[in-house]
Amino acid sequence: MKFTSVLAAGTAAVLALGLTACGSGGGSGDAGGGDGDVTITVLPKNLGNPYFEASTAGAEEAGEELGATVEEVGPDTASPDAQVPFINTAAQQGVGALVVSANDPTAIGDALEEARSAGTKVVTFDSDTEPQFRDLFINQASAEGIADKQLELVADQIGGEGEIAILSASANATNQNAWIALMEEKLASDYPDIELVETVYGDDDDQTSFDKTAALLQSHPDLKGIVSPTTVGIAAAARYVSTSDAKGKVAVTGLGTPNQMREYVEDGTVEAFALWNPTDLGYLATQAAAALAAGDITGEEGDTFEAGRLGEFTVGADGEVLLGEPYVFDESNIADFDF
Repeated sequence: MKFTSVLAAGTAAVLALGLTACGSGGGSGDAGGGDGDVTITVLPKNLGNPYFEASTAGAEEAGEELGATVEEVGPDTASPDAQVPFINTAAQQGVGALVVSANDPTAIGDALEEARSAGTKVVTFDSDTEPQFRDLFINQASAEGIADKQLELVADQIGGEGEIAILSASANATNQNAWIALMEEKLASDYPDIELVETVYGDDDDQTSFDKTAALLQSHPDLKGIVSPTTVGIAAAARYVSTSDAKGKVAVTGLGTPNQMREYVEDGTVEAFALWNPTDLGYLATQAAAALAAGDITGEEGDTFEAGRLGEFTVGADGEVLLGEPYVFDESNIADFDF
């Protein structure tokens, strides 16, 4: 597992390197434009999100290694079609590649097809479009692995029984919906004593997610756990619970970043949560985009490429490249991370 080994070996140094975008020459510079003529536009779901700030830092690290120009653009809010103008502008500018975390699987499809027709390679990461709209999808972990890990965490923290709720991002987010569907299936088959009573959407907005948490606790007085598969949602939920009567009674888990969640782990609001390394995710997506732009790969199943410090990757079915497996953060290790 590349992800686990990166975290286990020199974690703090690697993450600090990624977040300051001070890459030390990678092994795949020849694959993506060492002559400096490749331009890559990074388009997260929205700006101002710590998760995407970390992934963009990884993208900048890769760009520095490759001699490519990396520019981040994006909307202030995550809505289905908010990314379209940025895609159109990048295509008009003739960028070599777009690295996009999709707010919607189809709403940006036409814009991406036009960009590809103009010669721009399209790599999705974190949240995918329909496969026909892009060349590659850099998946942070398998959907099954992410869903399973979150259920394992909440089941362990509530003693394997009781009511839980899900606090998601937007109702159209591809990755969120895939994980939720798998969690629902797994709950029905493997967790008969746990009941999912409601799924709500905070739209990856801190205040909305905070308010949704309050509403969940009011609507479901017997609630034992909240699972939030989004970094904005889990932090907002933990913030609310940390100063409420629910602290110590309602478990909060899901997907979060260590810097957002540290105070809530340290004060006992949150026992454990999971994620992958978003810096590595942005780094890998940019390495793949550069390889596509250089013509070293086409995105076909079986293509292989070198991704600098992360090593070699192989393109799987439907143009998917897998970073690794989810990693669990708790009081025993959270101090080792800075992102």
